[in-house]
Amino acid sequence: MKTNQIKFTVLLLGVSLTVAVAQTNSLQLPPIAKGPFKPDWNSLTNYQTPEWFRDAKFGIWAHWGPQCEPEHGDWYARSMYLPGNADYKSHLVEYGHPSTNGFKDVIHEWKAANFNPGKLLAFYKANGAKYFMALANHHDNFDNFNSKYQPWNSVALGPQKDLIGGWAKAARKNGLRFAVSVHCSRAWSWYEPAQGADKDGPLAGIPYDGKLTKADGKGQWWDGLDPQELYAQNHTPGTKLEWSWDPAKGSSTPDAAYMEKFFKRTKQLWDDYQPDMIYFDDSVLPFHGVTDDIGLNLAAHFYNSSIQLHGHNEAVMNNKMLNDMQRAAMVYDIERGKAEGILPLPWQTDTCIGSWHYDQAIFQNHRYKSAASVVRMLADIVSKNGNLMLSVPLQRDGTPDADEIKIVSEIGAWMKVNGGAIYATRPWKIYGEGPSTVVAEKGRFGGQTDVQKKPFTAE
Repeated sequence: MKTNQIKFTVLLLGVSLTVAVAQTNSLQLPPIAKGPFKPDWNSLTNYQTPEWFRDAKFGIWAHWGPQCEPEHGDWYARSMYLPGNADYKSHLVEYGHPSTNGFKDVIHEWKAANFNPGKLLAFYKANGAKYFMALANHHDNFDNFNSKYQPWNSVALGPQKDLIGGWAKAARKNGLRFAVSVHCSRAWSWYEPAQGADKDGPLAGIPYDGKLTKADGKGQWWDGLDPQELYAQNHTPGTKLEWSWDPAKGSSTPDAAYMEKFFKRTKQLWDDYQPDMIYFDDSVLPFHGVTDDIGLNLAAHFYNSSIQLHGHNEAVMNNKMLNDMQRAAMVYDIERGKAEGILPLPWQTDTCIGSWHYDQAIFQNHRYKSAASVVRMLADIVSKNGNLMLSVPLQRDGTPDADEIKIVSEIGAWMKVNGGAIYATRPWKIYGEGPSTVVAEKGRFGGQTDVQKKPFTAE
């Protein structure tokens, strides 16, 4: 539910007090699966992490979508609307001006020409991965599946393929647990630069395409599509991209229709593709700070529908920035970091060997994490009761580059010898000794950094 504070005055023991209470406007959400889990924290803390996740330890993630088309790294669909940014400058040369050729047109160019999930997941399986995660959507708001609620999807546009369907089939064929990642709750505020315009130059003051409507598409390649279904910019922008959705810090606030659509898209993703795990790129829950109804209802639905499917709960749901009570209700995730010590409940690191979306410059300059650094990181994470989800960015066509193939192969070679000390293990009484247990470099999202500058030594 969306809450708005109202104030009124009461007389209590002769003292006049002004009290703030929450005025609630109920969201119209479709029914969720019946079962023991209710959409509230008390019920969800009865969650138990399934053994498959505790045993798996190592997964690989394809953080791959239309923002990989330019091959310029992460957050392209936002930074291309920021004059002065390198992505804005390259976009002018490669795609045109964002007043006419915005991110919708990058989607149109993305064809995923060499998408071969069976071949790639067989390679990942052979090199140690026990589960695989695919990007269902990013902050760019484009669904990489046959979405009933988002017309801007990979079946209708771009590759014209059901990418999540392909990944899911290949994962199961190769005996890998299948996961999906969902990031699109943020599109509302993340895309707000698309409402802007150049402040100088020949096109000064001409709005970018973030405010275009369905009527503007007449005669265009996107005729019949509404850009607002993609950009979601029919609102006053905030002054700052604030992850907590706090208006006092400059954030705008999503409306009920936007949040309800997110719920329906995510529920369909779960129901149609039946993943084992879903990762949300959110603090606590999607729209936490506006409402927890969306996330709590989704969690209860995931867990109950998993029980209906398997006879017991096999579902994993990941979120970040969780307190102890929230960690009991789902699996805690630390982005580009790791725990400082052994955590009592299973958790996960999500990190990348390079940029989240593919960046050609990282390959050209050979700046990926080395296999050796990933192995050291994995050993430390496993010793602290965690799993490692490692993103290996894919090129626009859906294939890894030569350096990435070499790195994954080297990780696999180590796993073939040492996997017995990794898979299906549980932490000992202590996780390590020596200098590494005393000096810790803080991570941006909690805990320690994923790869520390001070190397592990014989001490």
